[in-house]
Amino acid sequence: MKRVRHIVVLACIALLLIASGCSGGANTPSAHEQKQLIGLSFHNLIDERWQRDRDMFESKAAGLSADVITVEAGGDEQKQLSQIDQLLEQNIDVLVVVAQNTENMKPAVDKARAKGVKVLSYARLMKNADVDFYVSIDNVKAGEMQAEEILKLAPSGNYAYIGGGDTDNNAVLLRDGSMKVLKASSGITLVGDEYSKDWNPDEALKHMREMLAKTGGNIQGVVAANDGTAGAAIQALSEYGLDGKVPVSGQDAELAALQRIAAGKQAMTIYLPIEKMVTATVEAAVELAQGKEPKANNKVPNGLKDVPSNLLEPVVVTKANLKETVIDSGFAQLEDVYKDIPKDQWPAS
Repeated sequence: MKRVRHIVVLACIALLLIASGCSGGANTPSAHEQKQLIGLSFHNLIDERWQRDRDMFESKAAGLSADVITVEAGGDEQKQLSQIDQLLEQNIDVLVVVAQNTENMKPAVDKARAKGVKVLSYARLMKNADVDFYVSIDNVKAGEMQAEEILKLAPSGNYAYIGGGDTDNNAVLLRDGSMKVLKASSGITLVGDEYSKDWNPDEALKHMREMLAKTGGNIQGVVAANDGTAGAAIQALSEYGLDGKVPVSGQDAELAALQRIAAGKQAMTIYLPIEKMVTATVEAAVELAQGKEPKANNKVPNGLKDVPSNLLEPVVVTKANLKETVIDSGFAQLEDVYKDIPKDQWPAS
C-alpha cells in the first residue's frame, strides 16, 4: 500500500514539474529570452566607413545579447547573393543587407521571406523587394547639402559632378539632391556629370581627368558623391595645380578626407551619424526577430512598397567646424586629423 502511495506522489510531482515548465530544476528560456541570430551581409569592406559599421554593429548586437554572422562579398553581387543563401541555411532570425546592387536583391529577399526571415535594408534601400525596414540618412538632403556648400565657395563658373555607383540607389538619390540645387543656380555651367562604377575611385579619377582635359582645367567647383570619389577628383585637380583652389565636396567623413579638409584640400564632407545608424539598425533587427514592429519616422518607396524607415539627419563638416562635429563627438581624434598640420594651427582642445 505504501509502495502504491509513493508511486502516486512521484507521479503528481512529475506532472507539476511538466505543468510549471521545469525540467530537473532548470528554466527553459522563453522565445524573447533566447539570443537572436542576425545575418549581416556587406557588399564590401574596402572603405574605412564600412569597417566602422561592421565593428560597431557586432558590438551593439552583443550588448543586446544578439549573435551576428557577418559576411562580405568583395564588391561581387553574385557572391553576395550566394552568401545570403548560406546565411539563410544557418537559421538566422533576421537578415540585414548592405547591397552591392540594390536592383537585383529581390530573389534573395523572396527566399528570406519564404523562410520566415525578416529583412532590413541598411544604408542602401533594396529596390522592388519586400523589405521589412530601412535605416539610412536622407540621401536627397545630403546631396543638396553637398551642392549648397560648394556653391557658397564658388557661386559661378564650370562645375563637374562625380557620382557614385549607378547600381546603388543612394548614388541616384545623392545626385537627385545635388542636381536640384545646381540646376536652380543660374551662375553655373555643368561641364561633366558621371557616375563612378561601384564607387571606384579609379573610375572617378578617369572621369575627372576627362572633364579637366575637355575644359583645359577651367573648372570652378566639383560636387563629388563621397570621400573616395572626392580624393580622386582632388588628385586629378592637383595635376593642373588646382588642388585646394577648386572646392570639392564629399561624404562619409573618412579620416583621409578629414585630413584633406584640415589642410584646405577638400571643402567639406557629410558626416553620417554612423553610431546612431548602427544602434537604430541593431535595435530594429532584434525587434523584427521578436515579431515586433520597429519605430519608423518615414516611409520610402522602393518600387514595390512604401518601406517603413528610420532616416537620420546628415551633418555638414567643414574646416570651420571639424572639431565641433567629428572630434568632440569622439568619431575622430584631433591628433589624427591634424597630424600634417603645424601644432600652432590646431584648434584648442
